[in-house]
Amino acid sequence: MTDRDTRHKKAMQKRKEVVDAKVAEAQEERGITIVITGNGKGKTTSAWGTVARSLGYGYKVAVTQFIKGTWDCGERDVFAQDQNLTVHVMGTGFTWETQDRELDTRACREAWDKTLPHLKDPDIHLVVLDEITYMMKYGYLSVDEVLEALRNRPVNQSVILTGRGANKDIQAYADTVSEVKDTKHAFNDGIKARKGIDW
Repeated sequence: MTDRDTRHKKAMQKRKEVVDAKVAEAQEERGITIVITGNGKGKTTSAWGTVARSLGYGYKVAVTQFIKGTWDCGERDVFAQDQNLTVHVMGTGFTWETQDRELDTRACREAWDKTLPHLKDPDIHLVVLDEITYMMKYGYLSVDEVLEALRNRPVNQSVILTGRGANKDIQAYADTVSEVKDTKHAFNDGIKARKGIDW
């Protein structure tokens, strides 16, 4: 064994000790709240990846899509026949297309009202609130209302909230917060969004 191999083995042994200790330390078992925010691409895609994971294990999942709901969604389509998946789509799509606050608020309320029963159902393993950050930012939903629903959900239910500019109180409540950084985006260089890649 070379010196490099020996050093690598020792480093990996130390790393294993750290990981094993963290695994042994994590004794609390419950659902978690995840926030995926930031200006970068991939927040919704990440959430759908977790949907795939949950469905793969046979768990029930509920997804509410705000903002982008009326667009084609390859991820939604691929799971459409899975009886463990329920999807609600906000009827108005992008708010900058409608330019109608009253219409968007009403559509948001309708989507939220359909979502609330899922946030009370202990049989639903995962609830995804896709692009909900905008609903709070624009005042269609109050932060307190969303926090109350999150706090009162079944103990073993996990929730993912996505969208740019996640509210600080929502982030403080969440168990896991990931920020997707916008280092570079093809669209900003005039490259058209591509079906199967961008949506």
